[in-house]
Amino acid sequence: MMNIETALKEAMAIDGATGAALVDYGSGMSLGTIGGGRGLDLEVAAAGNTEVVRAKLRTMSSLAINDEIEDILITLSGQYHIIRLLKTAGGQLFLYLVLDRERSNLALARHNLRNIERQMTL
Repeated sequence: MMNIETALKEAMAIDGATGAALVDYGSGMSLGTIGGGRGLDLEVAAAGNTEVVRAKLRTMSSLAINDEIEDILITLSGQYHIIRLLKTAGGQLFLYLVLDRERSNLALARHNLRNIERQMTL
């Protein structure tokens, strides 16, 4: 089992990773971040992607879709942004991972995030 810090370090070990965060989408606050930099403010990204998650959940509710979101993928010309909702007891958390598109394998990154989720303890 891994804690938040270890989980974020594991996320950054994924090929092409440039930043990662664990975010509470109930509050929009990040519980931990790693990486980022001048072109990637992870605190701003955490708050903004909280709105993405909330909007998708509202839409699913409006459409009476009784299912769970595994992840949300945003593709940019140079990056992939993966929002992985975590199945936690009563929690409203997601792992957020930013990948350099040229240096990453999207399928493998998603697989690795699933494995990190399975091993996390909160």
